[in-house]
Amino acid sequence: MSSYVVALDVGGTSMKGGLVSENGQVLVTDRRPTLRGDEAVGAVREFVSDLAARGDGPPAGVGVAVPGLVTADSAIYAANIGWRDVPARSFVDMDVPVMLGHDVRTGGLAESVLGAGRGISDFLFLPIGTGIAGAMILSGRPYGGAEGWGGEIGHIPVFPDGEPCACGQLGCLETYASAASVGRRYSERSGIAGVKAEEVVASDDPLAIEVWDEAVEALSLALATYTLLLDPSVIVLGGGLAEAGPALFDPVRTRLVKRLAFREAPPLVAAALGVNAGMLGAALLGWRAAGVPEAGTGWTMDVRSAPAVS
Repeated sequence: MSSYVVALDVGGTSMKGGLVSENGQVLVTDRRPTLRGDEAVGAVREFVSDLAARGDGPPAGVGVAVPGLVTADSAIYAANIGWRDVPARSFVDMDVPVMLGHDVRTGGLAESVLGAGRGISDFLFLPIGTGIAGAMILSGRPYGGAEGWGGEIGHIPVFPDGEPCACGQLGCLETYASAASVGRRYSERSGIAGVKAEEVVASDDPLAIEVWDEAVEALSLALATYTLLLDPSVIVLGGGLAEAGPALFDPVRTRLVKRLAFREAPPLVAAALGVNAGMLGAALLGWRAAGVPEAGTGWTMDVRSAPAVS
């Protein structure tokens, strides 16, 4: 068997890829833009081939994390990329095993096996970036629900009569608390275009404080609902907005505690793998496709020190 797999994390704007050995060493990392429609499929296939060409012989397998509705062998639909019903084999031009995974659940798998959720059987992985989606880790496994839609926490209606969401509902968590929405909502109210979430978080402008307070309130409501339904041991917050650190964790933790009057709130912890989570999760998928389901459990390297995708 070859000594590495190709791992690819396909995001809405960029693809992050790498070669990962069976003992967890990240051998190569690279990044390319994500294209749209049929061009996107070809771009993934070309990226996989180019990464494999940088390895020592053909890979043992290929793991690809993609957004939208996905099964292990088909990318069924991704609105932000524009593909539909793409077989896993369409992403590779080599005769090697390949496995697909949902992007957020694949990141959650990596945090479960390698990162902040290691050794924890039930937790929520919630990356907060341009959008918000969750990976529910139940009994040690990512859970996608009956049809693969499980984990769409960003579309919990935290304010039922609130602002319209792009999904067609009103008052969704993502509309208030994603990084994109925090910046957008401040810009709309202030008339200052192009404000980023980190600028809102750091500002002492009363309007910025109000927008951030509403984001924190929305997050606490959604996390209270999740906690009462599924009783996670830990909630792992990741994504770009989690880099706000105490400015995010402290007020969300305080409000979550207050909302759970009759029980303790689960700890809130920061994701450990950062930008590597999706790619490392895809590596786990690649090794599972290659017939090594225990890959990752014996990795002794500090994955947090792995080279970030360039």
